Order: sequence, then C-alpha cells, then structure tokens
Amino acid sequence: MNYYIEPIARLINELSRLPGIGGKTAQRLAFHIIDMPKEKALALTQAILKAREETKYCSVCCNITDQDPCKICSSQGRDRSLICVVKDPRDVIAMEKMRNYNGVYHILHGHISPMEGIGPDDIRIKELLHRIETDDVKEVILATNPDIEGEATAVYISRLLKPMGIRVTRIAHGIPVGGDLEYADEVTLSKALEGRREM
Repeated sequence: MNYYIEPIARLINELSRLPGIGGKTAQRLAFHIIDMPKEKALALTQAILKAREETKYCSVCCNITDQDPCKICSSQGRDRSLICVVKDPRDVIAMEKMRNYNGVYHILHGHISPMEGIGPDDIRIKELLHRIETDDVKEVILATNPDIEGEATAVYISRLLKPMGIRVTRIAHGIPVGGDLEYADEVTLSKALEGRREM
C-alpha cells in the first residue's frame, strides 16, 4: 500500500535513485523540498538543470568541464609529459587539493570489474592510449583505488603501457597519516612495507 500521494511518491522514488540515498533519506529530502519556499525549490531545480546542460567531458582528459578542453588541459603551466590516471572526476579534485602535482590527468570513469560486467572497453582506456601515442608522455601515474578493481585496472593499464617504453608508476598505499599500526590489516601493512622509502 502506498501511503504517499502520487507527486510525493514520485519525488521520493526519483531521489532514492541517487547514490547513497535510501528510502528514509529520500523521504526526508522530499518533505524538505516540499516545505521550501517556491523560489528556493525553483532555484534548486534550475541549478540541477543548468549543471546537467552546461557540463560535458573534456575531449583530452575526459574530466567533467564547462569548456573544452578543460582548464587543466588548457593550462600552459602544466607538465603534459606526466599523466595521472584516476577513476573519476572526484579523484582529480582530491589530487588538486594537494597543490603539489603539476602534471595532467586522465579520467577512466570506472574500473575493470568482471563481477559487475565492466571490461576494459567500458572505461576510457582507448582514449588514454591515443593520448600516449600522440603526445610526448614520459610517465603515467596510476592512481586508481587500492581495492581489487583498482588494482586490476592498474595492472591491466601497466601491461599495455610498458611495451610502449613509458615509465609507469603506482601511487603508494599503506598506513594513513595519523593511523595506528595495530588497526591496519595485513594487506595495508604489506603495501606500506613495499612502498617504504629511504629517509
């Protein structure tokens, strides 16, 4: 039995399709939106539509942008011989917050996951290979997540690039700053030990 009138039920249903939004959260958001002043609800609607209509993918790095090429790819101060490969646009933002990486990026928009039916042709690996063939790339940094899918993606890309004479590196994984050894699992400790460097 549906307890909501049709417009509210439809709003809850649409909100619950968003990642990380369950039924209860969708219900809370729906009632919050209904209680908003009409002009604020309209502003929210317009912001969603404008973001959807005015964003596209950069033809170079596949990042989300409002100009093509994106600001990073069109910047003269970036080192184009260094490409950092990440899973999605949010990873670019995380890397940029460090403020000490001056290369460019390539966004895969996913990772290889046979369990989910995602293969190499389903993510932006072809575009990466095209960039490497046409640009003077010296190093590719694989910054995919340290999970099974991220590792599989990194290994696959590494095997494609090594015969091309490109230096392929992987970001270090291990104990986070402020973390305690006693709470780290064996894989994390093993990666931290492998990634050790001289002081």
